Order: sequence, then structure tokens, then C-alpha cells
Amino acid sequence: MADPASPLDALGPALEGRWRTATEFVEAVLKAAILEGRLPGGTALRQEELAERFGVSRMPVREALRQLEAQALVDMVPHRGAVVTEISAADAADTYAIRRALEPAALRLSIPRLAPAQLDTAAEIILAMDAEPEPGRMGLLNRRFHMALYAAAGHRRLLALTAAQLAACDRYLRFHLAAHGREHLSQQDHRAMLAAARAGDAPRAVAVLEAHLDRAAGAIARFFAARGG
Repeated sequence: MADPASPLDALGPALEGRWRTATEFVEAVLKAAILEGRLPGGTALRQEELAERFGVSRMPVREALRQLEAQALVDMVPHRGAVVTEISAADAADTYAIRRALEPAALRLSIPRLAPAQLDTAAEIILAMDAEPEPGRMGLLNRRFHMALYAAAGHRRLLALTAAQLAACDRYLRFHLAAHGREHLSQQDHRAMLAAARAGDAPRAVAVLEAHLDRAAGAIARFFAARGG
């Protein structure tokens, strides 16, 4: 029997629904508990305890944890194993505020210098994002799209700082997609930025980018507020 004081007591009753595999079931139950805040950041998710709790072998538990890691809901920590990702409203707000300061400057500098090949690369990344089913890859493609539009800014340190903040924001993007679905990816904003960049309209592209970042920051803030922090 699992320890009655275990953090996994927060899982509550099994979710209703029909599951094709044990992996899908374990993933769904853990995902709901994490998104609702019942399993707080830093909670250890030990494979043996989870397998006993769910009445399954360790293999589906291991695969479920891998899927949750791809969604930025779980981190694999050396010497600790799987733990619930630690994210916070304050950290998210800081990350988006820094992006809001850096990225419009990078885009404004880059647009007059962007080559057709760089614009074509950004267009190809949008199409790849439309077709990509993996949350982990989605975050990578999102970073590549933005950096493709900023690539001609001509300031190495600005681009390095921008790339670092995009990487830091990746877990919030994936967390948001896990909570709300990929239809909230705002691909229309990406297409509008690209169209403005192709037209050489830096003010329009920057306005779209700023609104894009503001909406993303607002969405994650509402998510935290709805679950109480």
C-alpha cells in the first residue's frame, strides 16, 4: 500500500472516460492533477509508487512521465527522477516582460535587413508548426520562427539574450498548450508578423508582436489566477 501521507493522495478519484492504454490513463490523471495545482511544483513522481497507485507496471508509468515532460509538466532531475515542474505566476510575468522589452527591438532592427531566404525559412517553420503533433517540438519550432525573423538584427548580444528568454518561456508555452490545446498557439499572429515583415512594414510587425506577447502573458496570468496561484 502507498504511504497514506503520500503527495499522490492529491490525485483523487480516477478520471471518468475510456482509455486506450494504461499510459494514456496515467498521463491523463497526472496531467489533470498538475494543471489543477493538486500536485504542486517540486513533487516527486516515483515510478514504483505510481505503478502501485495505478495498478500497472512501470513501463506505462515511464512512458506517461515522458509524455508529461514533453508538455513541460514534469522535469527529469538528476538523482531525483521525475518531479512536477515548478512554475509560478511571478516568474511567467517576469519572463514575458523581458521578452516584451527585447523582441520588438530585435524585430524592428531586423526587418529592413531580412533576406528573402530568411523570410522563406520563417514561412516553412509556420507550416511545420501547423503539422507538428509533439508539444516538445512545438516549443522548439516556435523559438526558431521568432529567431528567424530577428536573425538580421545585427546585434549579437541582443540576439543571444532574446534566444535565452525564448528558451526560458518555452515551458510556459508548452504548459499553456497542455492546459488549453494547440488551437491557442496564435498561428494567425505568426502569419501576420511574417506578412508585415515581407512588406517591410516594421511598425506593423512590431505592433503584432507586442499584442501577441501581451495576449500570451495575459493567458498564463489568468491560468494561474484560476487555480489560485
